Amino acid sequence: MGKSQQVVLVIDDQPGIRRLLIEVLSEEGYCVYDAANGYDGIQKAKETQPGLILMDMKMPGIDGIETLRELKRFNMGNRVIMMTAYSELDLVNEAKELGAVDYITKPFDIISLCQLVERHITGTNLQDLLIS
Repeated sequence: MGKSQQVVLVIDDQPGIRRLLIEVLSEEGYCVYDAANGYDGIQKAKETQPGLILMDMKMPGIDGIETLRELKRFNMGNRVIMMTAYSELDLVNEAKELGAVDYITKPFDIISLCQLVERHITGTNLQDLLIS
């Protein structure tokens, strides 16, 4: 499956972050959708069935943790990368317990983010590489 068929959903309340990620990931060949909050993100995830979700940890309304819980309820939280401006390890650990595959802190390096997306959308992670 080519990148253009891979769907990535960006859930972030900051329009600038959403625009940046849409532009960068679209240029990388992904089909990118976005949502401005957790509620819209859950709806978009149901509609688009993304292979990967990039989601902000801190959002008004329902935060990233609550959104992740809801996505899990609908079996859509299998590949989520949390984005946070905070290095709050308790929230990161909670997100991982809920099934988030990784996290990245803001401000992030675009090249590193693209590599992270590529690694997780293809299902290749370091544990897989160590086992094989």
